[in-house]
Amino acid sequence: MMFLEFFIWGGWFVTMGTFLSQSFNASGSQLANAYETQSIGAIIAPFIIGLIADRYFSAQKILGFLHLSGAFLLYMAGSSNDFSSFYPFVLLYMIIYMPTLALVNSVAFRQMSDPSKEFPPIRVFGTVGWIVAGLVIGFLGWESQNLLAYTFYLTASASAILGIFSFILPSTPPTADKGDYSIKKILGLDSLSLLNDKKYLTFFISSILICIPLAFYYQHANQFLNEIGMSRAAAVMSLGQISEALFILLLPIFLKRYGIKITLIVGMLAWVIRYILFAYGDVGEKSWMLILGVILHGICYDFFFVSGQIYTDNKAGEQFKSSAQGLITLATYGLGMLIGFRSAGYITDQYVVDGGHDWTQIWMIPSGFALLVLIFFVLTFKNEKIELK
Repeated sequence: MMFLEFFIWGGWFVTMGTFLSQSFNASGSQLANAYETQSIGAIIAPFIIGLIADRYFSAQKILGFLHLSGAFLLYMAGSSNDFSSFYPFVLLYMIIYMPTLALVNSVAFRQMSDPSKEFPPIRVFGTVGWIVAGLVIGFLGWESQNLLAYTFYLTASASAILGIFSFILPSTPPTADKGDYSIKKILGLDSLSLLNDKKYLTFFISSILICIPLAFYYQHANQFLNEIGMSRAAAVMSLGQISEALFILLLPIFLKRYGIKITLIVGMLAWVIRYILFAYGDVGEKSWMLILGVILHGICYDFFFVSGQIYTDNKAGEQFKSSAQGLITLATYGLGMLIGFRSAGYITDQYVVDGGHDWTQIWMIPSGFALLVLIFFVLTFKNEKIELK
Protein backbone atom coordinates (compact mmCIF):
# COMPACT_ATOMS: atom_id res chain seq x y z
CA MET A 1 0.00 0.00 0.00
CA MET A 2 2.66 2.54 1.02
CA PHE A 3 4.92 1.65 -1.92
CA LEU A 4 2.16 2.20 -4.49
CA GLU A 5 0.78 5.33 -2.75
CA PHE A 6 4.04 7.22 -3.17
CA PHE A 7 5.13 5.51 -6.40
CA ILE A 8 2.03 7.08 -7.96
CA TRP A 9 2.77 10.58 -6.64
CA GLY A 10 6.49 10.51 -7.42
CA GLY A 11 5.89 9.00 -10.84
CA TRP A 12 4.24 12.08 -12.39
CA PHE A 13 4.55 14.99 -9.96
CA VAL A 14 8.35 15.37 -10.11
CA THR A 15 8.51 15.55 -13.91
CA MET A 16 5.24 17.40 -14.54
CA GLY A 17 7.01 20.72 -15.05
CA THR A 18 9.23 19.19 -17.72
CA PHE A 19 6.22 17.45 -19.30
CA LEU A 20 4.25 20.69 -19.53
CA SER A 21 7.23 22.57 -20.96
CA GLN A 22 7.99 19.89 -23.55
CA SER A 23 4.45 19.04 -24.59
CA PHE A 24 2.62 22.36 -24.31
CA ASN A 25 5.43 24.93 -24.12
CA ALA A 26 3.81 25.98 -20.82
CA SER A 27 4.78 29.22 -19.11
CA GLY A 28 5.92 29.54 -15.52
CA SER A 29 2.47 30.77 -14.54
CA GLN A 30 0.86 27.69 -16.08
CA LEU A 31 3.32 25.46 -14.22
CA ALA A 32 2.33 27.28 -11.04
CA ASN A 33 -1.36 26.65 -11.77
CA ALA A 34 -0.65 22.94 -12.27
CA TYR A 35 1.49 22.51 -9.17
CA GLU A 36 -0.73 24.53 -6.86
CA THR A 37 -3.43 21.91 -7.38
CA GLN A 38 -1.54 20.06 -4.63
CA SER A 39 -2.23 22.95 -2.26
CA ILE A 40 -5.88 23.12 -3.29
CA GLY A 41 -6.12 19.39 -2.59
CA ALA A 42 -4.45 19.84 0.80
CA ILE A 43 -6.94 22.55 1.74
CA ILE A 44 -9.99 20.52 0.66
CA ALA A 45 -8.72 17.18 2.07
CA PRO A 46 -9.86 17.81 5.69
CA PHE A 47 -13.45 18.18 4.46
CA ILE A 48 -13.31 14.81 2.68
CA ILE A 49 -11.65 13.03 5.60
CA GLY A 50 -13.45 14.81 8.43
CA LEU A 51 -16.93 14.97 6.94
CA ILE A 52 -17.13 11.80 4.83
CA ALA A 53 -14.37 9.23 5.44
CA ASP A 54 -14.32 9.49 9.24
CA ARG A 55 -18.11 9.20 9.53
CA TYR A 56 -19.67 7.02 6.85
CA PHE A 57 -17.20 4.71 5.09
CA SER A 58 -14.39 2.37 6.03
CA ALA A 59 -11.04 3.96 5.22
CA GLN A 60 -9.88 1.13 2.95
CA LYS A 61 -13.07 1.31 0.86
CA ILE A 62 -12.94 5.03 0.21
CA LEU A 63 -9.19 4.64 -0.47
CA GLY A 64 -10.04 2.09 -3.16
CA PHE A 65 -12.74 4.28 -4.70
CA LEU A 66 -10.47 7.35 -4.79
CA HIS A 67 -7.58 5.50 -6.42
CA LEU A 68 -9.78 3.86 -9.05
CA SER A 69 -11.19 7.29 -9.88
CA GLY A 70 -7.65 8.67 -9.88
CA ALA A 71 -6.53 6.07 -12.42
CA PHE A 72 -9.04 7.45 -14.93
CA LEU A 73 -8.06 11.08 -14.25
CA LEU A 74 -4.32 10.37 -14.60
CA TYR A 75 -4.88 8.60 -17.90
CA MET A 76 -6.94 11.51 -19.22
CA ALA A 77 -4.32 14.03 -18.05
CA GLY A 78 -1.62 12.16 -19.96
CA SER A 79 -3.83 12.05 -23.07
CA SER A 80 -4.49 15.81 -23.08
CA ASN A 81 -3.56 17.86 -26.15
CA ASP A 82 -3.03 21.23 -24.48
CA PHE A 83 -2.78 22.84 -21.06
CA SER A 84 -6.42 23.95 -20.94
CA SER A 85 -7.60 20.35 -21.30
CA PHE A 86 -4.86 19.01 -18.98
CA TYR A 87 -5.54 21.31 -16.03
CA PRO A 88 -9.08 20.17 -15.07
CA PHE A 89 -7.95 16.55 -14.87
CA VAL A 90 -4.92 17.26 -12.67
CA LEU A 91 -7.00 19.57 -10.45
CA LEU A 92 -9.66 16.92 -9.89
CA TYR A 93 -6.97 14.32 -9.37
CA MET A 94 -5.18 16.23 -6.61
CA ILE A 95 -8.47 16.97 -4.86
CA ILE A 96 -9.08 13.22 -4.53
CA TYR A 97 -5.41 12.17 -4.11
CA MET A 98 -4.44 14.39 -1.16
CA PRO A 99 -7.02 12.78 1.16
CA THR A 100 -5.49 9.36 0.41
CA LEU A 101 -2.31 10.42 2.22
CA ALA A 102 -4.28 10.53 5.46
CA LEU A 103 -6.27 7.41 4.59
CA VAL A 104 -3.22 5.16 4.12
CA ASN A 105 -1.90 6.37 7.49
CA SER A 106 -5.27 5.65 9.07
CA VAL A 107 -5.35 2.12 7.66
CA ALA A 108 -1.80 1.51 8.91
CA PHE A 109 -2.15 3.04 12.38
CA ARG A 110 -5.39 1.23 13.16
CA GLN A 111 -3.70 -2.17 12.74
CA MET A 112 -0.78 -1.36 15.07
CA SER A 113 -0.38 -1.80 18.80
CA ASP A 114 2.71 0.46 18.98
CA PRO A 115 2.68 2.87 16.00
CA SER A 116 5.83 4.74 17.12
CA LYS A 117 7.85 1.56 16.55
CA GLU A 118 5.79 -0.21 13.89
CA PHE A 119 4.97 2.69 11.54
CA PRO A 120 8.46 3.89 10.40
CA PRO A 121 9.45 0.53 8.81
CA ILE A 122 6.13 0.59 6.94
CA ARG A 123 6.28 4.26 5.92
CA VAL A 124 9.80 3.88 4.50
CA PHE A 125 8.30 1.79 1.68
CA GLY A 126 6.57 4.98 0.55
CA THR A 127 9.97 6.62 0.13
CA VAL A 128 11.17 3.51 -1.70
CA GLY A 129 8.17 3.79 -4.04
CA TRP A 130 9.01 7.42 -4.86
CA ILE A 131 12.66 6.44 -5.49
CA VAL A 132 11.73 3.55 -7.79
CA ALA A 133 9.41 5.82 -9.79
CA GLY A 134 12.27 8.27 -10.41
CA LEU A 135 14.68 5.49 -11.34
CA VAL A 136 12.23 3.94 -13.80
CA ILE A 137 11.57 7.26 -15.54
CA GLY A 138 15.27 8.14 -15.62
CA PHE A 139 16.56 4.86 -16.97
CA LEU A 140 13.80 4.52 -19.57
CA GLY A 141 14.85 7.93 -20.85
CA TRP A 142 11.33 9.36 -21.00
CA GLU A 143 12.55 12.88 -20.23
CA SER A 144 15.15 13.06 -23.02
CA GLN A 145 12.85 11.32 -25.53
CA ASN A 146 9.90 13.65 -24.85
CA LEU A 147 7.79 10.71 -23.67
CA LEU A 148 6.69 11.98 -20.27
CA ALA A 149 3.03 11.35 -21.11
CA TYR A 150 3.97 7.74 -20.35
CA THR A 151 4.47 8.70 -16.69
CA PHE A 152 0.74 9.37 -16.45
CA TYR A 153 -0.13 6.05 -18.08
CA LEU A 154 2.29 4.23 -15.75
CA THR A 155 0.92 5.85 -12.62
CA ALA A 156 -2.68 5.43 -13.82
CA SER A 157 -1.98 1.69 -13.96
CA ALA A 158 -0.44 1.76 -10.47
CA SER A 159 -3.43 3.73 -9.18
CA ALA A 160 -5.82 1.13 -10.59
CA ILE A 161 -3.83 -1.66 -8.95
CA LEU A 162 -3.83 0.13 -5.58
CA GLY A 163 -7.54 0.88 -5.97
CA ILE A 164 -8.36 -2.81 -6.39
CA PHE A 165 -5.86 -3.86 -3.71
CA SER A 166 -7.37 -1.41 -1.20
CA PHE A 167 -10.60 -3.40 -0.99
CA ILE A 168 -8.72 -6.38 0.49
CA LEU A 169 -6.81 -4.29 3.06
CA PRO A 170 -7.70 -4.84 6.76
CA SER A 171 -11.08 -3.40 7.71
CA THR A 172 -10.80 0.16 9.04
CA PRO A 173 -14.33 1.28 9.95
CA PRO A 174 -15.22 4.91 10.72
CA THR A 175 -14.89 6.04 14.32
CA ALA A 176 -16.27 9.58 14.42
CA ASP A 177 -19.78 10.44 15.54
CA LYS A 178 -21.95 10.75 12.42
CA GLY A 179 -23.92 13.53 14.03
CA ASP A 180 -20.92 15.71 14.90
CA TYR A 181 -20.74 18.31 12.12
CA SER A 182 -18.69 20.85 14.04
CA ILE A 183 -16.65 22.74 11.45
CA LYS A 184 -13.94 23.29 14.07
CA LYS A 185 -13.52 19.55 14.56
CA ILE A 186 -13.80 18.68 10.88
CA LEU A 187 -11.01 21.12 9.94
CA GLY A 188 -8.96 20.60 13.08
CA LEU A 189 -9.47 24.23 14.08
CA ASP A 190 -9.89 23.23 17.71
CA SER A 191 -6.10 22.91 17.73
CA LEU A 192 -5.72 26.65 17.03
CA SER A 193 -5.30 27.05 20.77
CA LEU A 194 -1.71 25.91 20.23
CA LEU A 195 -1.00 29.29 18.65
CA ASN A 196 -1.44 30.92 22.05
CA ASP A 197 2.02 29.51 22.81
CA LYS A 198 4.50 32.10 21.49
CA LYS A 199 7.14 29.46 20.73
CA TYR A 200 4.76 27.38 18.69
CA LEU A 201 3.36 30.47 16.96
CA THR A 202 6.89 31.36 15.82
CA PHE A 203 7.39 27.82 14.53
CA PHE A 204 3.97 27.88 12.81
CA ILE A 205 4.70 31.15 10.99
CA SER A 206 8.18 29.94 10.01
CA SER A 207 6.69 26.70 8.65
CA ILE A 208 4.35 28.59 6.33
CA LEU A 209 7.12 30.92 5.17
CA ILE A 210 9.73 28.20 4.52
CA CYS A 211 7.21 26.39 2.27
CA ILE A 212 7.45 29.31 -0.16
CA PRO A 213 11.04 28.48 -1.22
CA LEU A 214 10.25 24.76 -0.91
CA ALA A 215 7.71 25.13 -3.74
CA PHE A 216 10.48 26.28 -6.12
CA TYR A 217 12.14 22.86 -5.78
CA TYR A 218 9.01 20.81 -6.41
CA GLN A 219 7.89 22.96 -9.31
CA HIS A 220 11.10 23.70 -11.19
CA ALA A 221 13.97 21.40 -10.13
CA ASN A 222 13.31 18.70 -12.72
CA GLN A 223 12.66 21.28 -15.43
CA PHE A 224 15.90 23.04 -14.44
CA LEU A 225 18.02 19.88 -14.54
CA ASN A 226 16.61 18.84 -17.91
CA GLU A 227 16.97 22.32 -19.37
CA ILE A 228 20.68 22.54 -18.51
CA GLY A 229 21.31 19.04 -19.91
CA MET A 230 21.42 16.76 -16.86
CA SER A 231 21.20 13.15 -18.04
CA ARG A 232 18.43 11.07 -16.41
CA ALA A 233 17.36 13.94 -14.19
CA ALA A 234 14.48 12.05 -12.55
CA ALA A 235 16.87 9.29 -11.49
CA VAL A 236 19.32 11.87 -10.13
CA MET A 237 16.51 13.49 -8.14
CA SER A 238 15.71 10.15 -6.52
CA LEU A 239 18.96 10.66 -4.57
CA GLY A 240 16.96 13.20 -2.57
CA GLN A 241 14.55 10.51 -1.39
CA ILE A 242 17.43 8.14 -0.61
CA SER A 243 18.94 10.93 1.48
CA GLU A 244 15.56 11.48 3.16
CA ALA A 245 15.38 7.81 4.15
CA LEU A 246 18.89 7.91 5.64
CA PHE A 247 18.63 11.21 7.51
CA ILE A 248 15.33 10.28 9.12
CA LEU A 249 17.27 7.59 11.00
CA LEU A 250 19.66 10.23 12.33
CA LEU A 251 16.92 12.67 13.29
CA PRO A 252 16.04 11.22 16.74
CA ILE A 253 19.73 11.21 17.72
CA PHE A 254 20.21 14.80 16.54
CA LEU A 255 17.05 15.98 18.31
CA LYS A 256 18.06 14.37 21.57
CA ARG A 257 21.57 15.82 21.48
CA TYR A 258 20.99 19.33 20.10
CA GLY A 259 17.33 20.11 20.74
CA ILE A 260 14.50 21.24 18.52
CA LYS A 261 15.77 24.75 17.75
CA ILE A 262 19.16 23.67 16.37
CA THR A 263 17.50 20.87 14.42
CA LEU A 264 15.04 23.24 12.77
CA ILE A 265 17.84 25.75 12.06
CA VAL A 266 19.90 23.08 10.30
CA GLY A 267 16.87 22.20 8.16
CA MET A 268 16.30 25.82 7.09
CA LEU A 269 20.01 26.45 6.51
CA ALA A 270 20.07 23.47 4.15
CA TRP A 271 17.49 25.24 1.96
CA VAL A 272 19.69 28.33 1.73
CA ILE A 273 22.74 26.26 0.73
CA ARG A 274 20.83 24.00 -1.67
CA TYR A 275 19.61 26.86 -3.85
CA ILE A 276 23.04 28.48 -3.94
CA LEU A 277 24.41 25.16 -5.19
CA PHE A 278 21.72 25.06 -7.88
CA ALA A 279 22.41 28.67 -8.86
CA TYR A 280 26.12 28.12 -9.54
CA GLY A 281 26.29 24.42 -10.46
CA ASP A 282 26.39 23.04 -14.01
CA VAL A 283 26.52 19.70 -15.80
CA GLY A 284 30.28 19.99 -16.33
CA GLU A 285 32.96 20.36 -13.67
CA LYS A 286 30.44 21.73 -11.17
CA SER A 287 27.96 18.87 -11.52
CA TRP A 288 28.85 17.86 -7.96
CA MET A 289 27.11 21.03 -6.80
CA LEU A 290 23.86 19.96 -8.43
CA ILE A 291 24.08 16.44 -7.02
CA LEU A 292 24.89 17.75 -3.53
CA GLY A 293 21.96 20.15 -3.80
CA VAL A 294 19.65 17.22 -4.53
CA ILE A 295 21.12 15.11 -1.71
CA LEU A 296 20.49 17.96 0.74
CA HIS A 297 16.80 17.20 0.35
CA GLY A 298 17.11 14.71 3.22
CA ILE A 299 18.24 17.42 5.63
CA CYS A 300 15.86 20.03 4.20
CA TYR A 301 12.82 17.82 4.64
CA ASP A 302 13.61 15.66 7.67
CA PHE A 303 15.25 18.27 9.88
CA PHE A 304 12.47 20.82 9.40
CA PHE A 305 9.25 19.10 8.37
CA VAL A 306 9.55 15.75 10.14
CA SER A 307 11.05 17.33 13.27
CA GLY A 308 8.25 19.91 13.06
CA GLN A 309 5.67 17.11 13.08
CA ILE A 310 7.35 15.63 16.15
CA TYR A 311 7.40 19.06 17.80
CA THR A 312 3.72 19.56 17.00
CA ASP A 313 2.86 16.16 18.46
CA ASN A 314 4.68 17.08 21.68
CA LYS A 315 2.99 20.46 21.99
CA ALA A 316 -0.52 19.14 21.35
CA GLY A 317 -2.55 17.58 24.14
CA GLU A 318 -4.09 14.16 23.66
CA GLN A 319 -7.31 15.62 22.32
CA PHE A 320 -5.51 17.78 19.72
CA LYS A 321 -2.85 15.39 18.39
CA SER A 322 -4.62 14.46 15.15
CA SER A 323 -6.19 17.86 14.52
CA ALA A 324 -2.86 19.61 15.18
CA GLN A 325 -1.14 17.52 12.50
CA GLY A 326 -3.99 18.33 10.12
CA LEU A 327 -3.68 22.03 10.88
CA ILE A 328 0.08 22.20 10.25
CA THR A 329 -0.36 20.22 7.01
CA LEU A 330 -3.11 22.56 5.81
CA ALA A 331 -0.96 25.59 6.67
CA THR A 332 2.22 24.31 4.99
CA TYR A 333 1.19 22.16 2.02
CA GLY A 334 -1.95 24.24 1.67
CA LEU A 335 -1.33 27.93 2.34
CA GLY A 336 2.49 28.10 2.30
CA MET A 337 3.04 26.11 -0.86
CA LEU A 338 0.09 27.75 -2.60
CA ILE A 339 1.89 31.09 -2.21
CA GLY A 340 5.18 29.43 -3.15
CA PHE A 341 3.98 27.80 -6.36
CA ARG A 342 2.37 31.02 -7.55
CA SER A 343 5.51 33.04 -6.69
CA ALA A 344 7.82 30.53 -8.35
CA GLY A 345 5.81 30.63 -11.57
CA TYR A 346 5.80 34.42 -11.67
CA ILE A 347 9.51 34.73 -10.92
CA THR A 348 10.48 32.07 -13.47
CA ASP A 349 8.57 33.94 -16.16
CA GLN A 350 10.59 37.09 -15.38
CA TYR A 351 13.87 35.34 -16.21
CA VAL A 352 13.08 33.73 -19.56
CA VAL A 353 16.06 33.95 -21.94
CA ASP A 354 16.78 32.53 -25.37
CA GLY A 355 16.77 28.76 -25.11
CA GLY A 356 15.56 28.61 -21.51
CA HIS A 357 15.86 30.57 -18.25
CA ASP A 358 18.43 32.47 -16.22
CA TRP A 359 18.49 29.87 -13.46
CA THR A 360 21.21 31.58 -11.45
CA GLN A 361 18.97 34.56 -10.80
CA ILE A 362 15.91 32.36 -10.24
CA TRP A 363 17.52 30.12 -7.59
CA MET A 364 19.09 32.99 -5.67
CA ILE A 365 15.63 34.41 -4.89
CA PRO A 366 14.33 31.41 -2.84
CA SER A 367 17.78 31.09 -1.28
CA GLY A 368 17.63 34.68 -0.08
CA PHE A 369 14.05 34.28 1.14
CA ALA A 370 14.96 31.11 3.07
CA LEU A 371 17.81 33.06 4.68
CA LEU A 372 15.37 35.76 5.84
CA VAL A 373 13.07 33.10 7.33
CA LEU A 374 16.08 31.54 9.06
CA ILE A 375 17.11 34.89 10.59
CA PHE A 376 13.55 35.51 11.78
CA PHE A 377 13.41 32.06 13.39
CA VAL A 378 16.83 32.36 15.09
CA LEU A 379 15.93 35.72 16.61
CA THR A 380 12.41 34.88 17.79
CA PHE A 381 12.29 31.17 18.71
CA LYS A 382 13.41 30.06 22.16
CA ASN A 383 14.66 26.52 22.52
CA GLU A 384 12.78 23.93 24.55
CA LYS A 385 13.07 20.24 25.29
CA ILE A 386 10.77 17.75 23.66
CA GLU A 387 10.07 14.15 24.62
CA LEU A 388 11.05 11.47 22.13
CA LYS A 389 9.01 8.27 22.20
